Amino acid sequence: MAERIFVAVAWPYANYLLHAGQAAGAYLPADIFARYHRMQGNDVLMVSGSDCHGTPITVAADNEGVTPPEIVDRYHPKILEAWDRFGISFDLFTTTLTPNHYETTQEIFSRLLEQDLLYRGKQDQLYDPDAKRFLPDRYVEGTCPLCSYAEARGDQCDNCGSQLDAIDLIEPRSKMSGATPEVRESEHFLLRLSAFNEQLRQWVSEQPHWRRNVANFTLGILEEGLKDRAITRDISWGVPVPVDGYEDKRIYVWFDAVIGYLSAAKEWAEKKGEPDAWRPYWEDPDTQAYYFIGKDNIVFHTLIWPAMLLGYGSLNLPYDVPANQYVNFSAGQKQSKSKGTATWLLDLLDSYDADVVRFYLTQIMPETSDSEFREDELIRANNEVLIATWGNLANRVLAMIQRNFDGVVPEPGSLGPDSDALLATVREGFELTGNAYASCQFRGALREALSVAQAANKYLDERAPWRAIKEDRDHAAETLYTAIQAISGLSFLLHPILPFSTSSLHTTLKHEGTPETGGWTLLEVPPGRTLGEGGALYKKLELQEPVAT
Repeated sequence: MAERIFVAVAWPYANYLLHAGQAAGAYLPADIFARYHRMQGNDVLMVSGSDCHGTPITVAADNEGVTPPEIVDRYHPKILEAWDRFGISFDLFTTTLTPNHYETTQEIFSRLLEQDLLYRGKQDQLYDPDAKRFLPDRYVEGTCPLCSYAEARGDQCDNCGSQLDAIDLIEPRSKMSGATPEVRESEHFLLRLSAFNEQLRQWVSEQPHWRRNVANFTLGILEEGLKDRAITRDISWGVPVPVDGYEDKRIYVWFDAVIGYLSAAKEWAEKKGEPDAWRPYWEDPDTQAYYFIGKDNIVFHTLIWPAMLLGYGSLNLPYDVPANQYVNFSAGQKQSKSKGTATWLLDLLDSYDADVVRFYLTQIMPETSDSEFREDELIRANNEVLIATWGNLANRVLAMIQRNFDGVVPEPGSLGPDSDALLATVREGFELTGNAYASCQFRGALREALSVAQAANKYLDERAPWRAIKEDRDHAAETLYTAIQAISGLSFLLHPILPFSTSSLHTTLKHEGTPETGGWTLLEVPPGRTLGEGGALYKKLELQEPVAT
């Protein structure tokens, strides 16, 4: 029976280009996962969008002397270009600027207010005496009071991952003027997170399939006890607060951004012409919702968003939050847009084919610990693994069939034990690789698929059809028939990771439809079928100058 899968992917700020760390951390794993489930015949909806609110946008606008919409108009198209060229198969990638998103955000705000889960409170906030304005959290930097990291943001420390209040920073400084901020009082709406502490503790404890670091980090915060948190700010850019007297304040970005998962599903349904089509993904308890994010966003997706959903009522909580660690740039530095320590995705795609980048980033995907991006390792992965293990296998079998059987899949006769064993290995590969994909172990899925390719290479080397064709044509026919079946199977096993090259191979093998409509199964390339010409799936690379950073 088909499953229903909702794939929610982190919303990138539309204030800069995307980098390799973001791609490996959230977007590539989400795409691999969604493609696998589509191949399984499951009902998949994958959504995200550009986060157009928040201080990253306004800081960029202030630095350039332009308006926030001008920043968004510059970078949102670049994000869309990156997804298209990188093969990220969103059902909808939207923005937080749509009327639908504003309406959904205000509706959730109003429901929580009615439930007494939002309340007014006076708060001490930091004020820049030079700029003469209150400072949103990300307009403040300082030393983390918990780990002493000197460049902590006002809302969160990227070093230890802790949530912070800007007022708690040691030696805070304004990013606007460099001045030392003053403490002043301002009235805001606070989310009563403390009311959900025990309910969330029980819920998180009942998720044995979560990654250990995600569960432990979340439970650690709950052990300390959730604190109520202001969800409005003294800013002019964002979703208006739907309460009289708050015209000069806005709903803060961390509250409205997570609502984007719901508003995007509603927008997708509207665009589809079926306004209620979003409901099964959010209201049917059998639907499984997966949230793909980086580790710096765990708290928002395992605590704050679930608390909002519990307060609102009748909507599904996350089934899993497979948060990844960081991809480091060099010398242990996190890939960071704001610090300029990054390998930009569009630059990578200017230098390398998308599948090569996807292959390497899957190899180093930071599922359990931080990893490091190195361009020389990308080239080595292409030449010594992708081509040597998989690309050459497909190319030489296709070439031998073209050269010795006029491009027609040969009739194998009865299959011998070694041929049967290889096809059994391929079929088992669907189970093992599929289990890894389904459990969000994408590096493991790649290893399982490549082990099938290694078995096919060993089979081919042992039977040596290039020699047998001269002495025992039937033996060569059996070998090449069996090998082309293994290649067909491998094209499906690898498709979630390598969608461009496997789609090309799908056409060469003359399969109908697309890999995602072919099903998660070994699809036979029958004897007598004339294959397409095809060509090398990948090209050998030489070490170049590093891509722009």
